[in-house]
Amino acid sequence: MKLNGRQLMSSTSTSSEILLAKLACENLLRHPHPRVLIGGLGLGFSLKAVLSLVGKNAEIHVAELLPEVIEWNRQFLMKLNGALLNNRRVQVFAEDVIRLIRRGQEARYDAILLDVDNGPTSFVQAKNSRLYSRRGFERIANALQPGGRVAFWSATDDEPFGEALARAGFRVHVVEAKSHERAKRFEHRIYVGETKQREREAAPAPQDNL
Repeated sequence: MKLNGRQLMSSTSTSSEILLAKLACENLLRHPHPRVLIGGLGLGFSLKAVLSLVGKNAEIHVAELLPEVIEWNRQFLMKLNGALLNNRRVQVFAEDVIRLIRRGQEARYDAILLDVDNGPTSFVQAKNSRLYSRRGFERIANALQPGGRVAFWSATDDEPFGEALARAGFRVHVVEAKSHERAKRFEHRIYVGETKQREREAAPAPQDNL
């Protein structure tokens, strides 16, 4: 798949997209009702992996900016990944993922996957830079449950981005990723940010019975 001459994804290079889903959702298998947001439908490989990692009561929102990509998945790509968009757990929105992140502050997500650009400095559209700013990090944190995870896909290593994510209050883990299983080099990176667990409410002081 290409956009303005730039290759965005390929059905022969899917390892990092699958890893993106695993890193974001690996702790949700036993969650009774997980809510997951995926930014970028693409060819559906991340969505397929998420569906395999969460239970039957999961709620998965997918934001895809290009309606054509949604239609391709419905009409032409079913042989590639099956009827993913017909799964009752999936709801697709033909809109900017930033809008869903803003709405997520009212009903928070347990995991957010962002694969909408080639990285924090290589944007498909200029306004996507908002996702990688301090304000963007705040919005993402506010859209996540305590202990929730956001996973960013990046085509290359970007150490300053990981540092900025940590300064915004996330616990950051960076994972090297191959483009495909037989690749000799780990070209890509997955930046995982985890929000802080909610602090336990202070136990009431014992009453003096004397």
